[in-house]
Amino acid sequence: MSLLLLLVLPLAGAALLALRGERPEAAAVNAIFAGAGLACAAGLALKVVAGGPLVAFGEQFHLDAFNVFLVVLTAFVGFTTALFSRPYMRTEADRERIGARGLRLYHAMYQLFLFTMQLALTTNNLGILWVAMEGATLATVLLVSLYRTPASLEAAWKYFLLCGVGIAQALFGTILLYLAAEKALGAGGTALLWTHLAAVKSGLEPGVLAIAFVFLLTGYGTKVGLVPLHNWLPDAHAEGPTPISAVLSGLLLNVALYAVVRGKVLVDGALGTPLAGRLMMGFGLLTVVVAALFLVRQRDVKRLFAWSSIEHMGLITFAFGMGGAVASFAALLHMTVHSLTKSAIFFAAGHAAQKAGTQAMDGIRGLVSRSPAVGWGLLLGTLAILGVPPFGVFTAEFMILTTAMGRQPWAAPVLLLALGVAFAAVFGRVQAMVFGEPTGEPLKHRPLTAPVFVHLAIVLLLGLWIPPWIAAWYRQAASMLG
Repeated sequence: MSLLLLLVLPLAGAALLALRGERPEAAAVNAIFAGAGLACAAGLALKVVAGGPLVAFGEQFHLDAFNVFLVVLTAFVGFTTALFSRPYMRTEADRERIGARGLRLYHAMYQLFLFTMQLALTTNNLGILWVAMEGATLATVLLVSLYRTPASLEAAWKYFLLCGVGIAQALFGTILLYLAAEKALGAGGTALLWTHLAAVKSGLEPGVLAIAFVFLLTGYGTKVGLVPLHNWLPDAHAEGPTPISAVLSGLLLNVALYAVVRGKVLVDGALGTPLAGRLMMGFGLLTVVVAALFLVRQRDVKRLFAWSSIEHMGLITFAFGMGGAVASFAALLHMTVHSLTKSAIFFAAGHAAQKAGTQAMDGIRGLVSRSPAVGWGLLLGTLAILGVPPFGVFTAEFMILTTAMGRQPWAAPVLLLALGVAFAAVFGRVQAMVFGEPTGEPLKHRPLTAPVFVHLAIVLLLGLWIPPWIAAWYRQAASMLG
């Protein structure tokens, strides 16, 4: 029942808000539907943790420790972003950046995006997973182009083209995966069911499966933002509404990487060689290095943190590529703290840009004086995402780096240097925004900063102490990944 509600609620919310999304209470309705989804996700997590994996609706849906933790994370960030978007979008409407039709589109597509994310995570069918990822692309393209400016339309068009080509590659990879599984499972729908594929992965056609993974990594890697498939991401973050930047960084990138990791598990079992892991480490390391270098050149605050998302997804991809208990545990922890921290940063940066009337970092100054909650939220979020102890990002990065020193010593110095460059580039920009000479005007609608500090408090807790039940949850998920 909880699974059915998890999927039906955002669809119902999208239909309702498509009709009434311009009304004053629409933002509250959006948050209520997102909050109900969070309650359903929590119920599903309790069932999986207590009773093990679940299969439902004729084996078309499957929940285990790996995907149910992402289901909860997606629902939580979706709920807090819906809360944040209420004063943010009201300010945008007051400034006539968006009209009644735009508000309806925003609220309806937001709920539809949450539906596609949860469908992609809970489905047992890799074909439906592809459909859900394509649906997420279509929903977010409309949201990126919401302001209808030349820059936002260009960003949406670039996003649509690049991710459209990428998702086509993923479709071809899915077809090849079906062909590789057909001999072991026979023709029919079961050849795309994850639970069936995982049970016979050692008997899958290795040559075809290796080629399939290359296409899956290329296709879904486009949505992860892996270099050189990343060009859509900075523009989409910079030109779309800030709540969409938060869910793109905090949710979409995770779900796309989830699809890649599912494919890696099958390839590892079929080939018995580290081919998939080496490809992921190569793309991940290249992504970290390129993102660190481009961070130095950024002048737009949202574009700066978009490149930071590319950097961190590269690091997480590298960790999953290394594999093993510690690296997989660290990658899962990093997915969690990156989603929470980056969404909190976009919350603070969005209010800061509204107050200054610009996203250019040179025009945003003195946040601590003008709006202490926004300023301290942005500063603490930046310190957290840069891996300053005792935040959880430091814990995850420390585990990844120490594992790399032992298992991939050639990569550890490159990672350390890239992380150092990223630290200098981001902190040098943000400290001027926070402590410089005050600029900007007070906002008509009081910024909602509670989600910022709730997210950062969780990230701090995970850096100081990981509760035993969460640690056991991560260990169980890591063991499934090999």
